[in-house]
Amino acid sequence: MDAISVLIVDDSALMRSLIGKIIEATPGLQIADKAMNGRFALQKMARCAPDIIVLDIEMPEMNGLEFLAERKKLGIDIPVVILSSIAKEGAKVTMECLELGASDFITKPSGSESANLHTVAKQLAELLIGYGGQYQLKKIAGTAKKLPIERLKTYESRIVDAERNTYEHKQELPAAALETLSQSGRASPLNRQEPRKIAPTRAPGPIEIIAIGISTGGPNALREVFAKLDPDLPQPIVVVQHMPAGFTEEFANSLNRICPLEVKEAQEGDLVKKGRILIAPGDRHILVERRSLATVAHLSTAEPENGHRPSADVLFGSIAKEYQNRALGVIMTGMGKDGAAKIAEMYREGSRTIGQDEPSSIVYGMPRVAWEMGGVMEQISLSNMAAAINRYGKEFAP
Repeated sequence: MDAISVLIVDDSALMRSLIGKIIEATPGLQIADKAMNGRFALQKMARCAPDIIVLDIEMPEMNGLEFLAERKKLGIDIPVVILSSIAKEGAKVTMECLELGASDFITKPSGSESANLHTVAKQLAELLIGYGGQYQLKKIAGTAKKLPIERLKTYESRIVDAERNTYEHKQELPAAALETLSQSGRASPLNRQEPRKIAPTRAPGPIEIIAIGISTGGPNALREVFAKLDPDLPQPIVVVQHMPAGFTEEFANSLNRICPLEVKEAQEGDLVKKGRILIAPGDRHILVERRSLATVAHLSTAEPENGHRPSADVLFGSIAKEYQNRALGVIMTGMGKDGAAKIAEMYREGSRTIGQDEPSSIVYGMPRVAWEMGGVMEQISLSNMAAAINRYGKEFAP
């Protein structure tokens, strides 16, 4: 496939330059164009036809929310990754963007911290390659919607396009970030391995709890799955979604609006009960404890596992210890290997386990490693994931 072309939309020349540097440093990505607001972006889409859009929220004349509303009205399906501020109000607006059709989000990089730039650069590259690559496949298959070229040309702007001038405040990425990105191109083949064989220590029992671990590509994947869950699902669900602190409360609220079950950000001591889905807070591990009368959730500030807090491995390990063969583990789209080792432990204890398949994963990392470690019984597409959870939950109810 061709390099994935990215349209950068941000009113800050500094941010346009910085995001441009990240794209230029990533094998498999190229800049389609840059725009300083949503209206210019609509105009330029007709000419550059990007595979993915990086979108700021606060911009003059047409902001991110207004752009997404216009995109929806025009029937455009080019994926959009939101650049979000870390502030609490930024989290609420970011979730509104997801509800309007944005694919995912990333917090804005800080120019003052090299470590922050390195992390954001890597995460942004993952999202652009994942979502942009999927859109390219849709174009090849002929399932991507055609751009309404003539309607896009009508979006005149009263503001002079800053990209017609030279870029000011150019900023280089730290050398470490450039080196990481230069080695992370999508052209690098994955070393596929045959799944190992794990012999469970006991036969599967009734399913009393469902645990989900998910990362890159998770916000929209969970929206799709949760909207289709059975309102009478007998088991509680506990979720680790890799997400920054300050976003998970709004994320849980947004899921609660579309899910027939109660969805909430977990708090210390919350009851883990039928009809409830608990989302691990950003920057806190979540564990479960079975007591004689109820199961409760515990939050922890212990060191990150696999570079993450919350960590799917911490949750799955807790489930394996407390429930042994009486749980369902689900590992979904995400970069890296978090959750793979402990979902394999769940399977070894006798629990049932499923993973998202490669074609429907934005990043086939976590579920791939889990599959190769022998910890996944069955691989399922995103479109069938809710039905599978409902089926397992009902068929093996206590």
